[in-house]
Amino acid sequence: MLYQSSISPGFSWYEDTAGPRPEYPALDGVRQADVVIIGGGFTGLSAATHLAKAGTNVVLIEAHRFGDGASGRNGGQLGTGQRAWAEELEGELGFTRAKALFDLAEEAKAHLLDFTAANGIDIDYMPGQMSVAHKPRYVDDYKAHAEIMASRFNYPHVSFMDASETAERLGSTHYYGGTRDTGTGHIHPLKLVIGTGRAAAAAGAHLFENTPSTDITSQGGKVRVTTPRGTITAQKCLIAVNAYGGKLEPVSAAHIMPIGSFIGATVPLGADSKVIPGGESVDDSRFVVRYFRKSRDGRLLFGGREIYGVNDPKDIHIHIRKQITEIYPALKDVEITHGWGGYVGITVPRKPFVREVMPNVISMGGYSGHGVMLSNFFGKLYAEAVAGNRDRLKLIEELKIPPFPGGRRFRTPLLFLALNWFALRDRI
Repeated sequence: MLYQSSISPGFSWYEDTAGPRPEYPALDGVRQADVVIIGGGFTGLSAATHLAKAGTNVVLIEAHRFGDGASGRNGGQLGTGQRAWAEELEGELGFTRAKALFDLAEEAKAHLLDFTAANGIDIDYMPGQMSVAHKPRYVDDYKAHAEIMASRFNYPHVSFMDASETAERLGSTHYYGGTRDTGTGHIHPLKLVIGTGRAAAAAGAHLFENTPSTDITSQGGKVRVTTPRGTITAQKCLIAVNAYGGKLEPVSAAHIMPIGSFIGATVPLGADSKVIPGGESVDDSRFVVRYFRKSRDGRLLFGGREIYGVNDPKDIHIHIRKQITEIYPALKDVEITHGWGGYVGITVPRKPFVREVMPNVISMGGYSGHGVMLSNFFGKLYAEAVAGNRDRLKLIEELKIPPFPGGRRFRTPLLFLALNWFALRDRI
């Protein structure tokens, strides 16, 4: 039976190919727990799995279905390091902290692959990632980046590509150079959501779908989460809703902004296609980034339209086709079988947001397009913190994340103006 997300437009290729999607009941009644988790995406389900395996009594609630948000509808690219290049973080934070954050992200990458292998989750992992320059003036930065990764951050897997190699590996002359990273790859995100949910349930976590949180209070050493048909009282709470928090909790809402990102999937291009013959995923140097990759069955999955809403899911196809044609003119008439969107959480500095927003309540999100790898690991770090070791989580908590300017009323129009300025700059 076809299932379409109730909170995001379009029917995704992921939903079409993920296989059976387990359903979990809605919460009805009163529950007691050690930890209550709000949000059934990568972060929440990962935390639930690790907590339950450690013997913690954990209850997780999700307002819709697991995977309806960004975790089940994203571009599937892992990347390397944090959202910002390691040398950029070094300039801001110094080498010691930048290296620690880079190493943490590398551990996140290894953890994801180890976790899926240990729990028998097939995520359609495909190796390789290319980052490419859409303007000639950026090429030298990519060349320097490859050298810095090897010499300063002990990561030898990034190599520089000149224009000729870039064109050969992309099957397009649209870009001017870039880097190729053989130490990372890309995945089928909804398969990861489904598999992590099964792992959490098997470990003893109590999972509930179609159960929104309507209120959170923390007093007297207890956290109380209210839902339409029940309540959960716990020692601790993790808020893992990212872009879908709404007015649930004001501190997170001030620091994490939802932004729409949309993807189209073509028909399989065939074994003789010159499009990304090596099967890597790709992201480019635009501020409003374009990201694309080949699926295991040879489709082009292309993302790159960032907006705040969509009037009709059919509009996705029109805009995605235009962007595909800019890079691959020969695909101007290719059939697009699926078009879908979702909302990702971003922060002002594009760094993840982790804060204790009220006593015994930690909020995580704002992965800014880098969450496939980081968010799963952050769930593990939260479980570590519950067990008494908060040292590694502190590396993220100590990052300076200012709130969006303009308050609740004006921040969205201000960000809209800013993104349109950056989109214009991308074209200059």
